[in-house]
Amino acid sequence: MPKNKGKGGKNRKRGKNEADDEKRELVFKEDGQEYAQILKMLGNGRLEAMCIDGSKRLCHIRGKMHKKVWIAAGDIVLVGLRDYQDEKADVILKYMPDEARLLKAYGELPDNVRLNEGVVGGMDDDDDGGVDDYIEFEDEDIDKI
Repeated sequence: MPKNKGKGGKNRKRGKNEADDEKRELVFKEDGQEYAQILKMLGNGRLEAMCIDGSKRLCHIRGKMHKKVWIAAGDIVLVGLRDYQDEKADVILKYMPDEARLLKAYGELPDNVRLNEGVVGGMDDDDDGGVDDYIEFEDEDIDKI
């Protein structure tokens, strides 16, 4: 059997995220960047995001974040726009939930963006007036069944 010459295995790689808990400085967008909300994870380091400017873009997670920063649907991210491809972008930074609330409080994010929700749908206003998708039966209807 060959000797293990590395410095450790899978569990050593997992213990690298101690620095994420402390407060970091809030990063605002610059020119060539935009805020976006994740619509759907596509796999292979790619995702579909709805940018604040109203366009839906295919985004690529940069290598520094890949397998280190976990991104899910509904998260607020900062994307870098591409000069040569308008329908594609690169994820630069994922905002923590408290940072996203601060961005909304500062007016960087519009009011129709819903935070802290796994199901995304806050960017479009095609709401059905709060109608739920269930049927309510009366007591007489249940007795007839």
